[in-house]
Amino acid sequence: MADGRDKQPELGFKARSDAGGGSLHLSEVLAGVLGLVWVGAVVMFTLQPREGDADQGMGLVMTALLLLLPLALIWISVSTMRTVRLLRDEAARLQATVESLRNAYLTNQQAQATGGLKPSVERRLDEIAAATRQTESVLAGFVTRREVPQMAPPSDRRAALVAPPKPASADEQPVLALGTSVEDFRAPLSMSDFIQALNFPESADDKDGFRALRLALEDRTVARLIRAAQDVLTLLSEEGIYMDDLKPDHAPAEVWRQFAKGERGRPVAALAGIRDRSSLALTSARMREDPVFRDAGHHFLRTFDRTFAAFEPNATDSEISDLAVTRTARAFMLIGRVTGTFD
Repeated sequence: MADGRDKQPELGFKARSDAGGGSLHLSEVLAGVLGLVWVGAVVMFTLQPREGDADQGMGLVMTALLLLLPLALIWISVSTMRTVRLLRDEAARLQATVESLRNAYLTNQQAQATGGLKPSVERRLDEIAAATRQTESVLAGFVTRREVPQMAPPSDRRAALVAPPKPASADEQPVLALGTSVEDFRAPLSMSDFIQALNFPESADDKDGFRALRLALEDRTVARLIRAAQDVLTLLSEEGIYMDDLKPDHAPAEVWRQFAKGERGRPVAALAGIRDRSSLALTSARMREDPVFRDAGHHFLRTFDRTFAAFEPNATDSEISDLAVTRTARAFMLIGRVTGTFD
């Protein structure tokens, strides 16, 4: 027991002998006073002269009992109170030690978790930032480069978009011949280049993809859609959502045509073909909490809607199916489902 008591202070609490030693408690002082008073009273009672005591031996026994029993009861009570007080103090110190050990353990676990996750998170953010800068620099380089555009095959000379008719007005002033813009002399964007541009280049070596992207950026209408799609894809990548990982359900070309003509609700519900719960949950939370992402998403939906309405009249069913699997169309189906566009 002595060795165990010597080791107990290392655990954060003292032994019973050390916890209350050195000073008397109020209950002990009071017990001592009561004991002295009782002894004095018994002595005075004993010394009083008595006449006619028949049995002096019996009187001595009763006197001893009267003296010792109350004193024993008093000191037993004092010892019990002292033991209870020491146990209470030790329990409090033990509880404080356990709490300190628990807090130290939790702090250590949090430090280890933070230390293990922080490098990976920072590395992922650096990769996203580097990829964004690389994409922007490549796009800027291809937009400013002067190359002789390659002619599309004869079977793919159809324009990707139908030019909207210009409203005639009686008050409109006549247009001068010298005001002809450069766009009037540029060949319209072909179907294959339009679809390939909406899918974005597969890699840095995808020459056809970058050529189609450069040609698409020269068209004002398509350029707005591509930039809106690029903004949305970059923001989605910050949540770890990549279009190549999504496998949407196939929607018939007729459903896409109905959507292009303004149909909404049950007839076009098949366009909500994204089933990935994680991507849907992350996108929905970002739409609610991030106003920048919400504005970019709604702008992208409006731009895609207008551009696809101009694309649909000239497109075949096969071309619509090809466009539906591009990265831009997958982003449209994902954000459209989150915002209830197909409800």
